[in-house]
Amino acid sequence: MAQARIKVKDTHGRIQRGHPWIFGNQIVGEEGTYAPGDVVQVADEKGRPLGQGYINPASLIRVRLLTARAEEKVNSDFIAARIEQAWSSRQRMGLSGSCRVVFGDADFLPGLVVDRFVDAKDGRSVLSVQFLTLGMERWKEMVLDTLATVLAPDGIYIRNDVPIREKEGLEQWKGPHGKAFRTDLLIQENGLLLHVDVAGGQKTGHFMDQVLNHAAMQRISRGRRMLDCFTHTGGFGLHAAAYGAKKVLGLDISEEAVAQATRNAATNMLTACTFKVANVFDYLTEASRAGNEWDVIVLDPPAFAKGRSALDNAYRGYKEINLRALKCIPAGGFLVTCSCSQHMTPDLFRRMVAEAAQDAGRRLREVHYGTQPPDHPILWGVPETHYLKCLILEVV
Repeated sequence: MAQARIKVKDTHGRIQRGHPWIFGNQIVGEEGTYAPGDVVQVADEKGRPLGQGYINPASLIRVRLLTARAEEKVNSDFIAARIEQAWSSRQRMGLSGSCRVVFGDADFLPGLVVDRFVDAKDGRSVLSVQFLTLGMERWKEMVLDTLATVLAPDGIYIRNDVPIREKEGLEQWKGPHGKAFRTDLLIQENGLLLHVDVAGGQKTGHFMDQVLNHAAMQRISRGRRMLDCFTHTGGFGLHAAAYGAKKVLGLDISEEAVAQATRNAATNMLTACTFKVANVFDYLTEASRAGNEWDVIVLDPPAFAKGRSALDNAYRGYKEINLRALKCIPAGGFLVTCSCSQHMTPDLFRRMVAEAAQDAGRRLREVHYGTQPPDHPILWGVPETHYLKCLILEVV
């Protein structure tokens, strides 16, 4: 049966510049028949080919392009080759241990996320895999077989317990692929040992995207008192203590996260670290009222802006915590502030911090700007792949 063809309007040339998403309101015509998840040909309004992608009428993003070539065969070999290319890219950059193997659109495999965790003690390797879209779900068994062949892991765990699947008409679930196995590991990051549970941790089990920004704490931590807000499993705080911080207090609203951070501190014998359950907004408010100060304050909150419609409220939330934190940092201290909201663009993020500094009566000097590590590559033309921002700012 011949492939269906979808005609779309690309008013601003976004698709021609390489963006793979085609929304329902861009479609101006359909030729032929297809089933949800099928690969279809995509053309512009004049019929000129734009590529091929899988289609899902139930999704706001109607088509996700897999290739710009209309004549290319999109089959099992095509998907397998993309996975092999993604892993080869990591190996060329020296990322042979724990890392993200496939980063969705940035690796030209929209809807697929694969993280690899390697145990620092016994060498076990485990893959944590997410199928986020119907189109990628259709290739599930082939993808898992390819991952097993190419990376030869000791286990593969499926983390399909993410709400975005419901927008694709898919159920949420998680569990091992094949026989059950131990899901807890002890991985290494910048010389530290961190506990990971691919079955119970957030997202794929552990966040690996801050590794370079964690390492940047080495320049500002020695001998200093630090407050690590939204600490999660302790990333910034543990690194600061390892780099010589005098005292570290980590805060998180999650009891499970605090327990894991405390466990990580004990594993690395970092006695300067203390973690406790707290609402960061309330804690910073009381601290600023009481005149409490820290030499370094880290803000690494979860994504406040889950969608573009939530951006205004998210902007106010980001500004409020940055304002409160800046009031608790004396001259010569440092604010480490992050955002993982893709809708909070780098320029918008800087503007927000500048407004918070002005309202707090603080002047700032930038000493570090970081984003994602190379296993979370940023694909130019697809701004959604550039989501992480991290500024280290000296209060002067």
